[in-house]
Amino acid sequence: MNLLLSEWLKTKHTLIRWFIFFMPVCISACIIMYLSLRPELSFDFVYEGFYIIWTTIIIPIGVSVLTGFLIHEEEQAGDFNGFLNTGISKGKLYIGKLGFSAISLTVCTTITTLSLCIGLNIVLTDFVNSFLFAMSSLLCVIGALPILAIHLWISFRWGMGASIGTGICGILMAVLIGTTGLGDKIWMLILWAYPVKMAMFPMAYSLLPSTMLVELTIQFILEFTLSIGWFVIFLIGGMIWFSKWEGRKYGE
Repeated sequence: MNLLLSEWLKTKHTLIRWFIFFMPVCISACIIMYLSLRPELSFDFVYEGFYIIWTTIIIPIGVSVLTGFLIHEEEQAGDFNGFLNTGISKGKLYIGKLGFSAISLTVCTTITTLSLCIGLNIVLTDFVNSFLFAMSSLLCVIGALPILAIHLWISFRWGMGASIGTGICGILMAVLIGTTGLGDKIWMLILWAYPVKMAMFPMAYSLLPSTMLVELTIQFILEFTLSIGWFVIFLIGGMIWFSKWEGRKYGE
């Protein structure tokens, strides 16, 4: 908790807090304004459209900017010397950064979902199932955990530019592999496809016939297990690498 509080204090007077709290409201407000002009759109269409945009565009670029900026701050404040020489174990420092990133993503997604559901209940004629939105948001955050772990390592190793560049590539992979049939055989290896696939499960459960629920449940268990498994692998790998890291050398 002390590490998380320390990370929170470091974001004072930075764009991170605006990124976490203000950006979600702007996104949901834009969606609601658009839907107010298109009241004929159904809840199913809005649900699918929102989560495709959120998981294939907002999460890849948002995670890359968030982790990149958090590490860039440490680099600017003494070239990591103050960060690495605090007397706290490197493992705890690494988990502190990752934990704060995960909480930030969760809060950002929650605010967007909550404000969107409130707005949808006002502008849509269809019944808005807030429970489906809540479950989908939780699952897309779980699916994004491996991406967070990857971007944290990239940000430490190569910096903010490399993290954002990877995030842009992640958008392409999420769109092509996560939302089309191109990735039916390789999606397990494309981590950027996990959030969009995870987010679609609640709606699929509500629409598919009971004869297909067993197959869907097996698919869900597989994707959930892979998300947690890849996250643990990259977390442990990142901590092992970070324990030997002494800061970025000039020119890296």
